[in-house]
Amino acid sequence: MTTATILDPLVEPRRSRRSIALVFGVHGAVGGTFVTRIPWLQERLDLSPGQLGLALVMPAVGSSLAMPLAGRFVHRYGGRAAVRALISLWCLALTLPALSPSLPALCAVLLVYGATAGMADVAMNAQGVEIEQRLGRSIMSGLHGMWSAGGLLASGFGILAAHLALDARLQLAVTALVLLALAQPVCRGLPDLRAPEEAEAPPRFTLPPRSSLVIGLVGFCAVFGEGASMDWSGVYLKDVTGASATVAAASYTAFALTMAVSRLAGDAVIRRLGAVRTSRLSGAVATLGGVLVVAADTPALAIPGFALIGVGVAVIVPLAFAAAGRIGSNPSQSIAGVATVTYTSGLIAPAVIGALAQATSLTVSFGLVTLLALALLLSAGALRRAEPDSPAGKVTAVSPEGTSGKDLSAI
Repeated sequence: MTTATILDPLVEPRRSRRSIALVFGVHGAVGGTFVTRIPWLQERLDLSPGQLGLALVMPAVGSSLAMPLAGRFVHRYGGRAAVRALISLWCLALTLPALSPSLPALCAVLLVYGATAGMADVAMNAQGVEIEQRLGRSIMSGLHGMWSAGGLLASGFGILAAHLALDARLQLAVTALVLLALAQPVCRGLPDLRAPEEAEAPPRFTLPPRSSLVIGLVGFCAVFGEGASMDWSGVYLKDVTGASATVAAASYTAFALTMAVSRLAGDAVIRRLGAVRTSRLSGAVATLGGVLVVAADTPALAIPGFALIGVGVAVIVPLAFAAAGRIGSNPSQSIAGVATVTYTSGLIAPAVIGALAQATSLTVSFGLVTLLALALLLSAGALRRAEPDSPAGKVTAVSPEGTSGKDLSAI
């Protein structure tokens, strides 16, 4: 960091790592729970596919609008308090969609749901980057792997609840309270990261700095491939390769599992190869996966292709956040800028794939995914800041009294 950040000396870095990993897991579990009850919402409110699609855009819109506010929140209240408050709001927001009486109410609720998700995402990633710097080694990929694992685990419970025909209002309320109760003691293990008293508060809204914009565009390419594969792999398998309905339906779970495993294993690869070489390798793997998908005329070729796309894009977003957190004196502000650009990709990817498929074919649509994967290979140097041992990756610790400091990157 270019400007010192006040760190709580009473919180041991390894304990901090465990705590932030569990925070990521809780965050993922909220989202994984919600998606399993979307069919219940559609049936209860009698929504057409178009109406449901409109409602499901709202979380991404709310998230994009609120993310820039997270940096100011963290600056004012400190990292630990910000994460605790925002992850708590995100848990409680899980109860709201099932209570919505109409489509307009659902859209409004999902805006709030997305806003709390986005702000919590920025705050916890800022904590993750700071803890990574204190440890002096890569942990961000594993943290995002915990997010994926939390989502997968929670979706399993959600599927079981749907199978048992449990009322979603009861299920979401109970799940929200359980996750809220879990988050409170977990957050006590986080360091109380604070900006120096003389540091100026970040603006409420601001355009991302040019340095973080370039990093955000790398993340944009990765999230586009992720979103396109998650939303369209089942349709692609069914319509292009003639897969059975069962195989097509299982494609999302298989892709999400591939992402989770790759992220959990990603830190070991990053430590061995470094951020830039890992990004280049990831781009090459994702490009190969895209080529297989485009060339596929049977499920036996398309399924490995989608798996390789998942492996290839898995660590890019964690690396993008790690690189962003090493820009300037306020990591949460830089992360918010990168997250806004990156997650915009997830908002538009399904629509772009659908529009291009309507005009041409799904094969051509995934040709675009392949080109963006190739861009990851060519732009890997933009993530050089994510190297834990780079000059930008050093963090200076200042005691709460501001009387002494030391380099913590070797802890």
